[in-house]
This record gives sequence, structure tokens and C-alpha cells, in this order.
Amino acid sequence: MDIVFIRDLRVDTIIGVYDWERQIKQTLIIDVEMATDIRRAAATDDLQYALNYHAVSLRIASYVESHHALLIESLAESIATLIRTEFNVPWLRLTLTKPNAVLGARAVGIIIERGAKIVNEQAQ
Repeated sequence: MDIVFIRDLRVDTIIGVYDWERQIKQTLIIDVEMATDIRRAAATDDLQYALNYHAVSLRIASYVESHHALLIESLAESIATLIRTEFNVPWLRLTLTKPNAVLGARAVGIIIERGAKIVNEQAQ
């Protein structure tokens, strides 16, 4: 298994359960690790065989900007489902961070893992 990752993807969106949170955009920080097999992309030097982190990043940002969840838990789950479904990712670890959400804490957040880490070598 190989891992393609995205770190520190910052997206502004409406998130939160309090009335004041529904009136402003807040920055969320997204980190994601995605299982893949890079061998065919490496051997051919061809993007069509790679897990395109640019396309994944754009899709995540677009989704988060337009999806105004109440809880980071529901947003994390829906991002994970989106990545696994649209990009055929068998396993991922997603960290969703909400900076300055709690007085005295730099950030709070959630880490989820979904799917199986084993990548079928024949499928890639």
C-alpha cells in the first residue's frame, strides 16, 4: 500500500451549531491520507494512473464550501464518503480541524479512518 496525502488544506465554510456560527464563515483545516498503488503511475509517468491529489483537493474544497454542516463529525463522514466513492479510494484517514473553536485551545477536531488498507494490486 502506498499513501497519497494532502496536508493543511484550508477551506472557509459555514460550520457549527450556534446561531452566531451560522452567520459567519470559519476556516477548517483538512488533512487526508489515501491508500493507493503508485506503481503503474510511476512506471508510465502518466497522471491517468495516479491518484490526482490536485483533483481531490479541488473537490474537497468545493464540497466543503457549499455544504454547511452543523457538526464536524457529519462533515468528516461525508468528505470521506465522497473521496472513497468519487476517487475509488479503498482506505483513508481524514483529519478535520476547527481552529479557535474552544477558548484556550488552538484547535479541536476529529480523525476518522474508513475502508480497508489493503490495495488490490491488480486493480491499480
